[in-house]
Amino acid sequence: MLLADDQALLRAGFAMVIDSQPDLQVVDQAGNGQDALAAACAHHPDVVLMDIRMPIMDGLEATRRITEDPALSRTRVIVLTTFDTDEYALEALRAGASGFLLKDVKPEALLDSIRTVTTGGAVIAPTTTRRLLDSTLRDGGRRRSPDAEQQQRLDRLTNREREILLELATGDSNTEIAARLFVSEATVKTHVGQVLAKLEVRDRVQAVVYAYETGLVA
Repeated sequence: MLLADDQALLRAGFAMVIDSQPDLQVVDQAGNGQDALAAACAHHPDVVLMDIRMPIMDGLEATRRITEDPALSRTRVIVLTTFDTDEYALEALRAGASGFLLKDVKPEALLDSIRTVTTGGAVIAPTTTRRLLDSTLRDGGRRRSPDAEQQQRLDRLTNREREILLELATGDSNTEIAARLFVSEATVKTHVGQVLAKLEVRDRVQAVVYAYETGLVA
């Protein structure tokens, strides 16, 4: 994976935690978004741990360029944020990030998040992502009705798939959703895949952002 943060000491700390695991390895580090983009293009990492506020090119633009590059379609970005003061986290999700972490994240949570994203999941905790989406989209007045293209994508969903999309917005795992809907975890996983395909989004986080931005989630 790739670490991008303008604080060398913080990068070193994250690298030490990550490299301590037999299944994870830091392939490169970058101190700004421009270098992060170049490193991503050079190494094609599975995951980029991306700070938002960096010189030359910030993490938002670097994230956008990485997620829009077809050659990096397998690379996922986890954004680092201070949450309480960083108002750009939702913009990072819109830019294609697969989630975000607080900079004071515990080592175990950091490793779990990286593995989750590496296997196609997304970092979307109910106590953080839901709160951020609520405050930004509701209090910021950014919620809107879907445009024609967005509505067309929503209309592709079956009633069950819409239900699954609403469940995703809670931030719960497939296991938790399966228990609540009295179906198997495999069934939920299948429905999630169909939702992502029909909405044409990369992962669960993007599906939740889509649901909020189009007003599907009240």
